[in-house]
Amino acid sequence: MLQLSASGTVEVQQDLMSMTLSATRDGADAASVQAQLKNALDAALGEARGNVQPGRLDVRTGNFSLAPRYSRDGKINGWQGSTELVLEGRDFPRITQTAGRISTLAVANIAFGLSREQRARIETEAQSLAIDNFKQKAAELARDFGFAGYTLREVSVNASQGGTPRPYMRAMAAGKMASDEALPVEAGNTTVVVNVSGSVQLK
Repeated sequence: MLQLSASGTVEVQQDLMSMTLSATRDGADAASVQAQLKNALDAALGEARGNVQPGRLDVRTGNFSLAPRYSRDGKINGWQGSTELVLEGRDFPRITQTAGRISTLAVANIAFGLSREQRARIETEAQSLAIDNFKQKAAELARDFGFAGYTLREVSVNASQGGTPRPYMRAMAAGKMASDEALPVEAGNTTVVVNVSGSVQLK
């Protein structure tokens, strides 16, 4: 019995962008801060929903928080809250242009990844490479040990995504941009790795 492992790696450009827009408000009482945040989010949703195309641009609300501010003597002296809207999809220009038309929220974060379709396709490709490498390695080891071949006993297949994307985002004054201007973004590449490990019986 011989234990061995092999891997298949495919590098691919990320095709999914997630852009988070946020707003922060301060006020003397919780109700007024909550109302300000609701108005800002409602206005942003109204603008964004008109550009939704499933898969290309999807819209969802993100985190919402509301917390008291305290004075030095431990008494509440005001409230601060924040709200988020997330634009996500494969159509980068549509996402950035939509964000540019939203005036009540500012860009807080941009992240990139792989869509389900892209991930499935690349994992299949990397898996084929890993299996071929495993079979080749098993055959070579069998030959090196003086055996005619091998029989597969057990095997496991695991996929992972490696490489940290480094998105490009031009500096903006206070996270704002002109309403007719798309934010320049660059997704960068990531790697998908499939590992195949198992045992073979030499024969």
